[in-house]
Amino acid sequence: MKDNHLISVIIPAYNRKSFIEEAIRSVKSQNYKNFEVLVVDDGSTDGTYEILKKYHAEGSIRLFHHPGRLNRGQSRSINLGLEKAKGEYVAILDSDDMFAPNKLVEQAAILIMNPDIGMVYGQGHAIDASGNFLFEIPGHSHEETGDPNRLLLDCYMALPGGSLIRKSVFDDVGYFEESFRAGQDHDMALRIMEKTKTVYLPKLAFYYRKHGDSISVKGLKTRWITGMRILERAQSRYPYSNATIRKRKAVLHFRLAQTFWRDGNKLFAFRHIITSGFLDPRRAISVILGRENI
Repeated sequence: MKDNHLISVIIPAYNRKSFIEEAIRSVKSQNYKNFEVLVVDDGSTDGTYEILKKYHAEGSIRLFHHPGRLNRGQSRSINLGLEKAKGEYVAILDSDDMFAPNKLVEQAAILIMNPDIGMVYGQGHAIDASGNFLFEIPGHSHEETGDPNRLLLDCYMALPGGSLIRKSVFDDVGYFEESFRAGQDHDMALRIMEKTKTVYLPKLAFYYRKHGDSISVKGLKTRWITGMRILERAQSRYPYSNATIRKRKAVLHFRLAQTFWRDGNKLFAFRHIITSGFLDPRRAISVILGRENI
């Protein structure tokens, strides 16, 4: 396949001195060669910005930052990259993650050969800070149905590093929600699937690093509260089934109950667990009896 289609790879970076060079190298070593790398520094203070200036000076990346080098959050950083992107296709890579070597060439082939497809995504391998394998996202048995109801219930996609998206799709559905400091990937995936055809390519696309500084570990309460806002917005945009809305609310209340319990706030935890059980009693009983994990 000829790499005639320019791909814009956007890397939002904040205090990732230990990992940013690995992320950039994983893009530079791609088998697909027609790409640009846009790195948006989000006010780093640990030396990340100085490393990025070196790559920018040698022409390896295009480097951007917010006015005054302020910290504006991941969504605003990605959006700045989208505003500056020149490519027909867009790939987004967190600054502590890595692309698999064939990610761009394999996913670009899908979009090139299928103009009706707006987004393709692949499998991610979660790894620890040292690069040791932890688990797969999604599993090998996963199949994409194209039903947004399923995605609303469970954000099963390995995003953002697992996907390749037409730039025209972002022009249609809008950019990332900047008021969200968690869950913005789920929100965007829903908005894309509501509007365009999405397919799963069952091949390794990227390595997703889980460590103590990752957003997913630090901000669980923010994540689930934001999940409620994502649900409300989704419900106003698209005709999701009542069962989907009810079950998603049950999951979010259950997660909030877990979070408040860990924080020692037993009263709030109890309120959320009761609400969760009321919304989806069958699943609640299965969880209590150990028949199902949630």
